[in-house]
Amino acid sequence: MSGDQWLWIKAIIKTVVLPPTGRLLLTVIGLALRKKFPRGGLALAWTSVVVLFAMSTTIVADLMTLSVATTRPFAIADARDAKAIVILGGGIRSNAPEYGGDTLGILTLERVRYGARIARLTGLPVLVTGGIVLGGAPEAALMRDALEGEFGVHVRWVESQSRTTHENAVLSADVLRREEIRRAVLVAHAVDMRRATAEFAAAGIETIPAPTRIPAEGSYSVLDLLPSISGLQQSYWATYEILANVVRVASGR
Repeated sequence: MSGDQWLWIKAIIKTVVLPPTGRLLLTVIGLALRKKFPRGGLALAWTSVVVLFAMSTTIVADLMTLSVATTRPFAIADARDAKAIVILGGGIRSNAPEYGGDTLGILTLERVRYGARIARLTGLPVLVTGGIVLGGAPEAALMRDALEGEFGVHVRWVESQSRTTHENAVLSADVLRREEIRRAVLVAHAVDMRRATAEFAAAGIETIPAPTRIPAEGSYSVLDLLPSISGLQQSYWATYEILANVVRVASGR
């Protein structure tokens, strides 16, 4: 099986397993089974609906995120021995009419913005990493263009061949080792920082986490008990990371 085929299969699996599709499929299965197994089928359907409702609330989404996220903000004192900043790609937005082509996706844009802030604070050179996942322009090239053209931050290294977090770490480590760099600040989202730092450690690079979108704790209102698209999106990311960490540990990385 080629790498491209595996990426497409992985994308389909993610769609089927992660919310909302996974919960909706269980609901349909439960309803289909109710004639033969009335109680069991209805129980499965209702449980799936309730779980989907809960995962769409901000409170549950935050709890799920906190279970896997790195929540300590970056402190400049932590980076005193670092020699570079690595910013991970997080997806692109293809064929954006207002930009005349591909541009940064929301996650990547948030990382680029925060990475620019870290670069100004520390003065460290920047490496951007991310290739072509399912078509479009290489993430790293778009990240470089945004950092230099919109944020005024020079990018020293562009790693544009990786398509997964594991490859981000391995290929970025190759670049850094050629420069005799063994310690770097790593910019990613709080929810996937644990897995990213583990992948870089396995590749031989010690990282100082610089997480963005850290969930706030303890400031909720009644509205946070109601379902929302933002809550469901956050639960999607948290569920993905929980499962991805299980797979990483099972694979021995």
